[in-house]
Amino acid sequence: MAELIEPRVLKGFRDFLPDAELERKRVQGILEDTFERFGFVPIDTPVLEYTEVLLGKGGGETDKQLYRFQDNGGRDVAMRFDLTVPFARFMAAHVQELYLPFKRYHIAKVFRGENTQRGRFREFTQCDFDIVGVDSPAADFEILLLMRESFHALGIDRLRIHLSHRGIFNRALQRLGIQEKAVEVLRTVDKIKKIGEEAVREQLVELAGKGEAEEILQFGKPEPDFLSTLNKITELAGGPAEDTERLKQIYQWMVDLGIEGSYMLDPSITRGLDYYTGIVYETFLLDLPGIGSVCSGGRYNDLASLYTKERLPGVGSSIGLDRLLAALEELGKKPERTGVTEIFVFCLEEPLFGDYLSLAQTLRKAGFATEVFPEQRKLSNQFSFAEKKKIPLGVFLGSEEKSRGVVSLRDLRTRVTYENLTPASLIMKARELLGKHSLKA
Repeated sequence: MAELIEPRVLKGFRDFLPDAELERKRVQGILEDTFERFGFVPIDTPVLEYTEVLLGKGGGETDKQLYRFQDNGGRDVAMRFDLTVPFARFMAAHVQELYLPFKRYHIAKVFRGENTQRGRFREFTQCDFDIVGVDSPAADFEILLLMRESFHALGIDRLRIHLSHRGIFNRALQRLGIQEKAVEVLRTVDKIKKIGEEAVREQLVELAGKGEAEEILQFGKPEPDFLSTLNKITELAGGPAEDTERLKQIYQWMVDLGIEGSYMLDPSITRGLDYYTGIVYETFLLDLPGIGSVCSGGRYNDLASLYTKERLPGVGSSIGLDRLLAALEELGKKPERTGVTEIFVFCLEEPLFGDYLSLAQTLRKAGFATEVFPEQRKLSNQFSFAEKKKIPLGVFLGSEEKSRGVVSLRDLRTRVTYENLTPASLIMKARELLGKHSLKA
């Protein structure tokens, strides 16, 4: 006999059992519905890309974390580390087939060979939504609004979206005479919520000098309100410009909609990826401050320039599904577990199996998720099966019921049984018990 292979999973990767996968699908469905209400449409891209497509726009650690190898044809390929860079390649390849502005969403797995830790894996799911083909405050604001609405749709109201603008920060660095170190400075400041101000100060002193480090930290500190912070960073950047005026307009729209309390101008937000050029943002849950940002992104006006000469400015955001699911569970927003199947047809007599299949088909056509137990076993075994799958309703059909053209329906949650139901009355009663509306013709 051949030696058994140990059924193990690579470090940083996971299997998902039905309960966990059902919850993931439920949350994805809510997000998809929310995105589509704003006019966003789905796309997909390959997991594997030519390495040259992915290299150079993530920057720093991200390039080092690529899963990269030669395929059987000797091609240098890598697995996508996010959904934004492949999207830029996608837009360059298909812009003539699309319309601008183009609003997409993409929910899929990405891969990074980073150190694993609590809540961080090497294979994880991102939920991205972007607007490409227009560089306007309105597009920036729509992404910010959709971020807020997505969390509200999931029952999370206590959140705050921190936003800033890389252009203003870059102007401030230019005034300090350290523009050539902007990438390193921005990456360092981006760590302030992870490693603390003192550690960031030490790194900035090494990069730019003591006086410059203090001015950078002063720039990154929010004032008590949005406009006070905006006035401060406008002054430190050398005065008003398109970038500060854009933030002022966005804030006014927040006030117009009465949602300004969900947002905070936080100049310490810079985002670590190199491709951001304008507004950037991160989302924090007020009741779970330790979980970190659950949704982040920004404007990337030059990303597609690697692949096309056509200018394709973009802005977007990404929700980390795995971190979001952990947050929902910790906040108690995870609903009571329910199964996929709504009606379970018990197998009482194997000679009637054809009748069970026919009954199940009738119920499926009426809009119910229905399954038939595949063999005659003790009722206790079948009840146990239905209970484990959290199936709410069960149907019983024996020879005597068949002769009269009726069935029995049992609410497996309350253990109440409804007898002598015709197929039509069975459907009506099942709809009543499950709170389902009749299907349209």
